Amino acid sequence: MEKRPTSHDVAHLAGVSQSTVSFVFTGRAGISEATREKVLRAAAELNYRPNLAARSMRTHRTGRLAVVVPIATMNPLTLLSGAISAARDEGYVVEVVSLPQEPDEREARFAEVRDSGQYEGILSFTPLPGAATADRATGDTADEPTLGTVVVSVGEFDDAMHMAGALTDARPVAEMIERLAAQGHRRFLHIAGPPDFPSAQSRRRAYLDAVARLGLESIGVIDGDWSGRSGEAAVEGLSSDAPPLAVIAANDVVATGAIRAATRRGWKLPDDVAVTGWDDHPQSAFLVPSLTSVSQDRERLGAYSMHRLIAAVRGGEPPTKPDDLLTVIWRESTESPR
Repeated sequence: MEKRPTSHDVAHLAGVSQSTVSFVFTGRAGISEATREKVLRAAAELNYRPNLAARSMRTHRTGRLAVVVPIATMNPLTLLSGAISAARDEGYVVEVVSLPQEPDEREARFAEVRDSGQYEGILSFTPLPGAATADRATGDTADEPTLGTVVVSVGEFDDAMHMAGALTDARPVAEMIERLAAQGHRRFLHIAGPPDFPSAQSRRRAYLDAVARLGLESIGVIDGDWSGRSGEAAVEGLSSDAPPLAVIAANDVVATGAIRAATRRGWKLPDDVAVTGWDDHPQSAFLVPSLTSVSQDRERLGAYSMHRLIAAVRGGEPPTKPDDLLTVIWRESTESPR
């Protein structure tokens, strides 16, 4: 059987003392960033994982973190993968714990997890009962109960499980409109998402602001439901003299419906009708024409959120919030072949 690597092996490979390795994995202050990275690289190369039981007896730390996820939350996999990878890189074991949707059951289950003593910290992407202390830097919530478990609720979703945090940033809408205007487009249509979604509200505001600021013509904002049918119906209902036109769709599915309706009406893309989406679904690059969309780096957002929790657990400085999580991917639905 292959021998399990030890902290001594990590120290030897990293060229540091064994106590330095221990300090890195227990989050002790006073270790330089260069030394910490050297130890973590050596640990990764050796596939070293600290002995959590022994560490807990020595330091009263469990080396365990939890991410709590409401059962009804929309697909959180990319957020979770980023968060879990970041925690593992720092030497933590992460467990994903589901919470019931019913408020009373949810509160009781969360209190059980928080007070279990199993976790040094708990991360949530949704509002949490009992996490009511405002984080001064972000407006998100962070709480440290008397049992010592640090709780960070980053608020990327609201109580209705709608996106409510960093991914509601609508600056790409203005970027897309500005570029389309530079190409000569003067008439615009926004096929919006449901008005009760914070992300749809944010994109609507960004659309109206950009159109007004650039002196463009908006032929309307049509509320939809994130479905392809809402995009199809919106374009089917346009007058025959609507083109040339640029359509800012709420997401890629809505945009797909808009493209279908435009094609059936004999309008050519992107010359008669240019279309943009949002989410950069995997199939969007393979549509005909391929769809201009907005890519969201959820994995990096998950990693950033986990680094916030780890900083709170260790009493360190919080990480800098990334400002480039959203990127416009320009494709054929807005770009004429050269």
